[in-house]
Amino acid sequence: MDDGVMDSTIRDLALAPQGQRKIDWVNAHMPVLNYLRQEFDRDQPFKGKKVVICLHLEAKTAYLSKVIQAGGAQVVVVASNPLSTQDDVVAALVKGGIRAHAWHGATENEYRTHLNHALDFIPDYIIDDGGDLVSTIHKERQELLTKVIGGAEETTTGILRLRSMEKSGELRFPMIAVNDAECKYLFDNRYGTGQSVWDSIMRTTNLVVAGKTAVIAGYGWCGKGVALRAKGLGAQVIVCEVDPIKANEAWMDGFQVMPMLEASKLGDIFITVTGNKDVITCEHFPAMKSGAILCNAGHFDVEVNRVELTALAGSRRIVRPNIEEFTLRSDKRLYLLAEGRLVNLAAGDGHPAEVMDMTFALQALSLRYLAENAGRLKPYVFRVPKEIDKRVALLRLKSLNLNIDSLSLEQEKYLASWNH
Repeated sequence: MDDGVMDSTIRDLALAPQGQRKIDWVNAHMPVLNYLRQEFDRDQPFKGKKVVICLHLEAKTAYLSKVIQAGGAQVVVVASNPLSTQDDVVAALVKGGIRAHAWHGATENEYRTHLNHALDFIPDYIIDDGGDLVSTIHKERQELLTKVIGGAEETTTGILRLRSMEKSGELRFPMIAVNDAECKYLFDNRYGTGQSVWDSIMRTTNLVVAGKTAVIAGYGWCGKGVALRAKGLGAQVIVCEVDPIKANEAWMDGFQVMPMLEASKLGDIFITVTGNKDVITCEHFPAMKSGAILCNAGHFDVEVNRVELTALAGSRRIVRPNIEEFTLRSDKRLYLLAEGRLVNLAAGDGHPAEVMDMTFALQALSLRYLAENAGRLKPYVFRVPKEIDKRVALLRLKSLNLNIDSLSLEQEKYLASWNH
């Protein structure tokens, strides 16, 4: 039996053929990664190195893993969210020589065990999503701190955790904040989240959006995308914010702005996109209309307080896949999607392939940057180098057969000088 199969913890290897078909589909729609795969295959930037990738394990992530593998790396994948794991895709990766420790619906104990199995591989580089891999290394697997050369982080939530570690002096190896790159947040966070969240809500509920009131908590780039798509679908949009600048921006974008307690009385669909905890709590549930739908598009399942919702409920039941009905003692019914986890991945397929093509190209090139600068970077949180950001944008334009203008030498001199 292949070593990758023996060293993996997965649900069912027999699912590999259908998983491979999913990977083949996204492969055909990720031209930037296809270009990098050819480049990596030629240059072998990760030859002899081990990479652990902790992301949502679906087809687009699988293809990123194949691109890193093409660069000479030995790759292990592990889930960043148990409900977004697709067992057939994981099986296809293992069939293709990539080790995996993940299955759909893993318990908290299984999830932690999978993380540690992946770290038993003793990685040189990591790709993280939400900071669980970095956190586990620093808290539980400190023997790896001198082994890990560096890594890259996918999300806002993860970067917040990393910057906290950096500020307290606890971060022990360099991490690149992929989420802070323009080619990430302007496209993935805004257009990707906007489309995938509403796609998942509509697919899960099979209800109309037009005419309803959508309450969006958080007006960062993800919140902007969700609000924009809600407006396009015909919803009335309310934005709840704690940042006065973003609240002004939402108002001038044409949305109502108010505190969550006021919005609770008006909303039909509530979507949290803050990265914080306790955004919707026992303070808000009793004020909501019967039939209100609650879901989360932030990284962790702590934005809608499910424990408090359960305590208020006289009964609970599953009414459709990924929809749990909570009947309050007043007979009011509230519906929570995907257990309060990331709705677009736990109840859908995540962002479109063309959007993730840019994000995962940033991940791949950031990893190459770490490899090329091994030993020269201090244990800080670094931005994606501007040249990588621009390169991904140019490769995306090239794949679309789009050309743009360039500055003349005289124009460059003019912009660089103050003395005219």
